[in-house]
Amino acid sequence: MTTEARRSESRSNRPEPVSDTIRVRMQTTAQRNTGPEVALQCALRELGLQFLVDQPPDSASRGRADVVFPVEKVAVFVDGCFWHSCPEHGTWPKRHGDWWRSKLLANRRRDEDANRVLRDRGWRVLRFWEHDEPKEAATIVANAVLNDTAAGGAGTAVERGQECGTV
Repeated sequence: MTTEARRSESRSNRPEPVSDTIRVRMQTTAQRNTGPEVALQCALRELGLQFLVDQPPDSASRGRADVVFPVEKVAVFVDGCFWHSCPEHGTWPKRHGDWWRSKLLANRRRDEDANRVLRDRGWRVLRFWEHDEPKEAATIVANAVLNDTAAGGAGTAVERGQECGTV
């Protein structure tokens, strides 16, 4: 099934919001340049780093990374606790629970697939939760970028919870 077919099927199966307030909240939720993303970008700029924002890391990428260092092959993602099922803050909605569980688990699988594809192509992948301290995350990113540059190439991908995937 193609990506567009999956999206269309997902939309057709999507339950109706229970109120107009919830509908508006879901429609206005930012997909890029969220507060945590912008805070990390500012912290990275304070460290003197230059990077691309909201870009596919390379042609094989299905999605877009929040911050990309193309020369150093470092892709950074800032994941929202709800949408990416943070073990500390993620929740499982009770209403339409089966649909939401399926949706959120699919998001996690997509993240894992993106990590694998990028790692296989020589990228280092750093993932942070929206609640991670931006300056600490920026320091981890800077170390990855500068160490990769000093070593002459990209390192291995880093999953959340390993070497430097979380703060």
